[in-house]
Amino acid sequence: MKMDADLLHLPAVGFAEEEADMNDWDLPLAFMKKRHSEKIEGSKALAQSWRMKDRMKTVSVALVLCLNVGVDPPDVVKTSPCARLECWIDPLSMSPQKALETIGANLQKQYENWQPRARYKQSLDPTVDEVKKLCTSLRRNAKEERVLFHYNGHGVPRPTVNGEIWVFNKNYTQYIPLSIYDLQTWMGSPSIFVYDCSNAGIIVTSFKQFALQREQELEVAAINPSHPLAQMPLPPSMKNCIQLAACEASELLPMNPDLPADLFTSCLTTPIKIALRWFCMQKSAKLVPGVTLDLIEKIPGRLNDRRTPLGELNWIFTAITDTIAWNVLPRDLFQKLFRQDLLVASLFRNFLLAERIMRSYNCTPVSSPRLPPTYMHAMWQAWDLAVDICLSQLPTIIEEGTAFRHSPFFAEQLTAFQVWLTMGVENRNPPEQLPIVLQVLLSQVHRLRALDLLGCFLDLGPWAVSLALSVGIFPYVLKLLQSSARELRPLLVFIWAKILAVDSSCQADLVKDNGHKYFLSVLADSYMPAEHRTMAVFILAVIVNSYSTGQEACLQGNLIANCLEQLSDPHPLLRQWVAICLGRIWQNFDPARWCGVRDSAHEKLYILLSDPIPEVRCAAVFALGTFVGNSAERTDHSTTIDHNVAMMLAQLINDGSPVVRKELVVALSHLVVQYESNFCTVALQFIEEEKNYTVSSPANTSEPGNLTPVRDSPAIPRLRSVNSYTNIRAVTTARNLNKSLQNLNLNEEGGPAAFSPGNLSTSSSASSTLGSPDNDEYILSFETIDKMRRVSSYSSLNSLIGVSFNSVYTQIWRVLLHLAADPFPEVSDLAMKVLNCIAYKAMMNARPQRILDSGSLTQSAPASPTSKGTHIHQAGGSPPMPSTSSSSLTNEVPKPPTRDQPATRPPYTPTLGGQAPHSHQFPRTRKMFDKGPEQAAEDGDEPCGHRNYISAALQTGLCDWSAKYFAQPVTKIPEEHDLQSQVRMERQWRFLRNARVKRQSRSITQRGVSRLDDQIFINRNPGVPSVVKFHPFNTCIAVADKDSICFWDWEKGERLDYFYNGNPRYTRITAMEYLNGHDCSLLLTATDDGALRVWKNFADQKNPEMVTAWQGLSDMLPTTRGAGMVVDWEQETGLLMTSGDVRVIRIWDTDREMKVQDIPTGADSCVTSLSCDSQRSLIVAGLGDGSVRVFDRRMGPNECRIMTYREHGAWVVKAHLQKESDGHIISVSVNGDVRFFEPRTPDSVNVLQTVKGLTALDIHPQANLFACGSMNQFIAVYNANGDVISNIKYYDGFMGQRIGAISCLAFHPHWPHLAVGSNDYYMSIYSAEKRLR
Repeated sequence: MKMDADLLHLPAVGFAEEEADMNDWDLPLAFMKKRHSEKIEGSKALAQSWRMKDRMKTVSVALVLCLNVGVDPPDVVKTSPCARLECWIDPLSMSPQKALETIGANLQKQYENWQPRARYKQSLDPTVDEVKKLCTSLRRNAKEERVLFHYNGHGVPRPTVNGEIWVFNKNYTQYIPLSIYDLQTWMGSPSIFVYDCSNAGIIVTSFKQFALQREQELEVAAINPSHPLAQMPLPPSMKNCIQLAACEASELLPMNPDLPADLFTSCLTTPIKIALRWFCMQKSAKLVPGVTLDLIEKIPGRLNDRRTPLGELNWIFTAITDTIAWNVLPRDLFQKLFRQDLLVASLFRNFLLAERIMRSYNCTPVSSPRLPPTYMHAMWQAWDLAVDICLSQLPTIIEEGTAFRHSPFFAEQLTAFQVWLTMGVENRNPPEQLPIVLQVLLSQVHRLRALDLLGCFLDLGPWAVSLALSVGIFPYVLKLLQSSARELRPLLVFIWAKILAVDSSCQADLVKDNGHKYFLSVLADSYMPAEHRTMAVFILAVIVNSYSTGQEACLQGNLIANCLEQLSDPHPLLRQWVAICLGRIWQNFDPARWCGVRDSAHEKLYILLSDPIPEVRCAAVFALGTFVGNSAERTDHSTTIDHNVAMMLAQLINDGSPVVRKELVVALSHLVVQYESNFCTVALQFIEEEKNYTVSSPANTSEPGNLTPVRDSPAIPRLRSVNSYTNIRAVTTARNLNKSLQNLNLNEEGGPAAFSPGNLSTSSSASSTLGSPDNDEYILSFETIDKMRRVSSYSSLNSLIGVSFNSVYTQIWRVLLHLAADPFPEVSDLAMKVLNCIAYKAMMNARPQRILDSGSLTQSAPASPTSKGTHIHQAGGSPPMPSTSSSSLTNEVPKPPTRDQPATRPPYTPTLGGQAPHSHQFPRTRKMFDKGPEQAAEDGDEPCGHRNYISAALQTGLCDWSAKYFAQPVTKIPEEHDLQSQVRMERQWRFLRNARVKRQSRSITQRGVSRLDDQIFINRNPGVPSVVKFHPFNTCIAVADKDSICFWDWEKGERLDYFYNGNPRYTRITAMEYLNGHDCSLLLTATDDGALRVWKNFADQKNPEMVTAWQGLSDMLPTTRGAGMVVDWEQETGLLMTSGDVRVIRIWDTDREMKVQDIPTGADSCVTSLSCDSQRSLIVAGLGDGSVRVFDRRMGPNECRIMTYREHGAWVVKAHLQKESDGHIISVSVNGDVRFFEPRTPDSVNVLQTVKGLTALDIHPQANLFACGSMNQFIAVYNANGDVISNIKYYDGFMGQRIGAISCLAFHPHWPHLAVGSNDYYMSIYSAEKRLR
């Protein structure tokens, strides 16, 4: 890297440059947060396999012992001496019968240690019938649960190849074969079989063959019912059967006299005892002096008391065998054998020991399902060490009574786990110690450390959570919620947040075990740090998410009051989740909504609507949206609240963050669902008005009785109104109308009263205007909606619908129209869905209506939000007449159509010259999204049913996206702060490049530029250039035409990219800025309708993407000869100054994505140029009336204008504020007079005259040059003294073609380059002479 070398050998000035370079690191970045770079949606749910679909119990155990004590079977030749012990009893030490019974009783005791609650039945030296009776009765009692069959065949011949084991006849004179096939039939499934006899592997093989045979028989019977097999009782399937056998088919059991004869049974049922004996028999045991077999018998303690030596060994043994199994077995097999059934899990853990011990005597235990070999696993050495440490203490404990020292095993394993956590790379095998961490949670001594490490592990990501759940962590951490230890709180809250972020289905388990109370107490505990309360409220938000039991439980637990107290917490993530939690608890759960109303929850949430953090504003909008979106019965009170909330939400119409506006559309859609009939009325009026509309003169009239005066609210665009009655053909005067309005009373349901113009639309006009919604097109096209939006700004509907409440629906409709024209596509798409859904419903309702005589105006209260009818009032406001037609309306409203039967149209009942308002066809309790009443055949042009535009689940993925935060690593250093990461290296490279550009360009400009006419680039642009902008540090230039942007590499002379900006037809791009030019550049475009759009991924191989877009100025009306929108960007503060054809300078904070200040310009003309200086907080504006105004943004709106210069006689083309601390203001007007002002003095300090008829001008910030372009097709470049240094009239090459009229020009911020765009589509760049460069 040559530049590094350059930087090293710099003189002193170079160090200053390195310092300047440090400033790049400190500059804030705009629009680089997660919400800008990620799609707002939840993570893909991992399929969770950890839950036991079928937990099982082994409920019955058959112990079948064929010992025939004293008689050896004929096919076994025993050694002498030989292994004799059965269940640790020597059968020859007592009479044969007594020995048999004692052994049976002992075996039962040994099994009872593992499963005390099962039914045990012994069958000692049985016959075939006894075995059959035993098995069938146990299966009958066990039903679907598991039965265990234990077979000891030490006193009978070995199993046969035909699949038989042996039992006795009644008088013990013969051995009788018992077929495994029969045994399967009697035992049924699920079962587990244990075979302790020589050649036991044969049984396993036969068993499988018979099982296969059964499957085939079942298949045959299923396919062909007439087959003889189908007539017989069907054999049970043996799929769920488990087998454990002592040895392979060809092996004999070991006969070593030091071992018990039933070595396999001892390993399975008394593992610690046999493991210790076996340990003593190894050569290594000699290293532990004084330990003998007798001493082992005297180990103090009980197996189930972990504080005693024996109990501790048992605990370590469990941990080790569990760990080996988890590391070696496939996950699903581990779940099935080690987590499904306690007894099976114990037997399989002990089976691992059997494999280890018996293999040392050339015996290979067999299991089905088969396990991979585990006898060589490294964890066995940890077991040997633990046994060694324990046994070495025995002599002194027993003889001298010294205290027992606990094993360091668990502490060491936790350390190993910690090492794995700290030394890790991303992709590696899971840590071996995970199951041990689980065991350690049982111990109070290690619990805190184990939870801490477990938390660190879960923080690695969703895969770690899934692993931990598959090991079986869930019941443990659920149980720990009953602990009152304060020190565990932060750890448990963290762990639960991680679990629920990955698997939210645990909400039910928590509520069932009262776990939610734990988190409620954490949330209410003001001493808890904010981040732990955040996790607690996240957990509660998951518990109440679409789960009514959880909502009920948390409502009882005072969740709403707890949340409301924390709404103003300084921690933004806590505020965000408190709001989401509130939104979820009252989502479709009316008791919680009323609890919220009593606590004025909605009013407390309003504060968050102006929160500096966009995500918090989103969460507040979400909460208020679900607050109004409850489908319960509405009362007068709740309707008032809904309207209040709606008007508060409407103020976010011009929020700077698209995420907030998307949430706003969804929140308003809930309101639309609630008051569907009212919105249908409004929609029809707008549609009608749009059809009849011809632009009339805008006359300002006040709107009667609005909830909030529209024009005074700064956030809502000014909606000017004119009295227009175009679509009421009734002859009424305004006076008359208002009088009748006053007399309208609220109907008994308490719904607000309003008009329903009866003659809105005939079926023919409806279908012709709107087209059939069965096409994929919308009913209301974007053009129609846009026209409506603009129509509604000029003409008033409030004059038509003058009741104070109803204007709420009109205003919300306008807000939705405005959002449908949002510059951010996702916002406008959502709003289009909502508008079209209502338009469609309105049209469907209007269709059956017939045109009325024009003699009267029907007034009715819109259906209140219930399915009861509505009274119809006469035009004069008199009470409803008790006529038959009136009562038929109020009492015989048809029932809502059910899904099964076709809906019937309600009777057509003309009343008082009017007719049923359409709301009667849509009883209010209907959801917005099911089908409307199906039209009868006479409307032939419309098929039954329709495409539903809004799905009931209209939502943004905001909550799920926010929850992803908890699933991702929280404690990990983010990549941009990791000094070794690629992201960081790339930034470092960019900052070094910036330093180099600044240094090299400064060396040129300091020498002075004497000419600037060397054409270094020319190309024909796809559109007429209207704005050009050099990238400050790379060789890219952006050229905007009316609605697209082209990127060129001016060094290579090639086009990099060309894309559409997305602005509507009648608008044009009037300004561009590079944001974060020093780092990851974004391009901001401003159009003359006040919209701002920010793009990324341009000019490289990727597709350009819109990062964000918003309405920077709301009241701009695009005009052909206006300044459009002008902007100036301050990277140091992240502030964007915007102005143009408006009377204010609006300042946006891009970090908060909100408007922070409106500075009134105090002039009646547009702002044509803006320039700001963050050091001095000054803003200089050039205006269309020739004045130059200076503002200090630290002062209030009335006193912030500190200077006005009125020396120019005409439109100011450019006003530039030099960035130095004593920098001058340079301004230029169309007449070509350049004036220099000192901000502290009232008159100009210098004036230069340039060409007349200026169309474009730019000033080089470093080189003290300015360039003028004029209609007269030439460019003049001047130095600071006003001397012309270059005159450019012709292009190089092109046979000296004349330059077109100059449409735009711009200097490079550093290099002495001038870019020029002209009306002949050409785009050229000029620079200083080559020798300088």
